Amino acid sequence: MNNCLKCRALVISLLILNVFQVSVASVVSTGDFNKDFFVMWAPDHVNTSSNGRERSLKLDQVSGSGFASTLMFLFGQIDMQIKLVPGNSAGTVLAYYLASDQPNRDEIDFEFLGNLSGQPYIVQTNIYVDGFDNREERIYLWFDPTEDFHTYSILWNLHQIVFMIDSIPIRLYRNHADKGVPYPRWQPMSIKTSLWNGDSWATRGGLDKIDWSKSPFIASFKNYTIDACVWKGNPRFCRADSSANWWNKRSFSTLTRVQKRWFKWVRKYHMVYDYCQDNQRFQNNLPKECFLPKY
Repeated sequence: MNNCLKCRALVISLLILNVFQVSVASVVSTGDFNKDFFVMWAPDHVNTSSNGRERSLKLDQVSGSGFASTLMFLFGQIDMQIKLVPGNSAGTVLAYYLASDQPNRDEIDFEFLGNLSGQPYIVQTNIYVDGFDNREERIYLWFDPTEDFHTYSILWNLHQIVFMIDSIPIRLYRNHADKGVPYPRWQPMSIKTSLWNGDSWATRGGLDKIDWSKSPFIASFKNYTIDACVWKGNPRFCRADSSANWWNKRSFSTLTRVQKRWFKWVRKYHMVYDYCQDNQRFQNNLPKECFLPKY
């Protein structure tokens, strides 16, 4: 009888421990840049408000700048409100991305490519898996991203990666690993942002250089949320279908009907480059995912 009670107690203890480990997997951010992020590049070019709720990055002839999350994550959703560099920003690149910090790194990238005054901003997205990328897509934004803050989001789960702007999906990358398509699903990643000189390629293929007389160039951030699985060393907690890991549920395995309409609108009216249509670059041997469904 005593042995039976001890067994029951042990089972209950293990269940409680398992529930606790799964429940702490998901974290909602504090909203304070000083607590959730650290400055990884040029502290004197990073400015944070007194309450920690807003932060800006500066680029000048001396240096660019950047910050990164203190934690690493495996799946979840990241949202960040960003106001891009105003005016003549040609040659500048603002990167907002997830990266795994491994030699064969995984990466999920937003890159905002500076422009000449009066020209639309280009957003480039890219995905690295096991150190290989070549998956760029580019769109023109349908609004001026320098006048106000807009929300840029990455949903990353077992089923798909969705890039969103103000909740509008602009790009999908589906998990077709079962068909031999690389997909980031094992390496935890941190959140990073950086503002840097990319005038060798960023604007019109490098034809438009940075006009340093317009510096410093400033990009601003606020109202971010991190709802993701904190990396604890064991991927099974992040891959679990639990109430904490809401992003892995079947309802987030594809776009909703309304999201599909918005996605098609972006592709039809605002896309300027899709690697899956670049036969010349790939010598008529496009990557396998280009022939598979997006949703």
